Amino acid sequence: DVQLVESGGGSVQAGGSLKLSCVASGNNIRTYFVGWFRQAPGKEREGVATIYTGGGSTFYSDSVKGRFAISRDNAKNTVSLQMNSLKPEDTAVYYCASHTVVGGWSYWGQGTQVTVS
Repeated sequence: DVQLVESGGGSVQAGGSLKLSCVASGNNIRTYFVGWFRQAPGKEREGVATIYTGGGSTFYSDSVKGRFAISRDNAKNTVSLQMNSLKPEDTAVYYCASHTVVGGWSYWGQGTQVTVS
């Protein structure tokens, strides 16, 4: 199995910044993408940002494009999400997940709360 642990969540005022980190450990399973997702109360989970572990290509939802940046440090098995110009509508639990050779988004972290007021 692969374990994913998120950190870096917290409370911030609108316009502020936070940086989330996702550290992977466990079996060395071939991972193709690592993504950040979020789920706000009463809403469906949505994809926020994804990074291709091979070439580093990135993808963003329209709601965060230009404000969030996903990056990876393969040596540290870490994927980060830099969130700038935060808005109250960014408030949610943020999860990282890995898309692996097992198929689909196979592994998920436990989530970290981000609150923007």
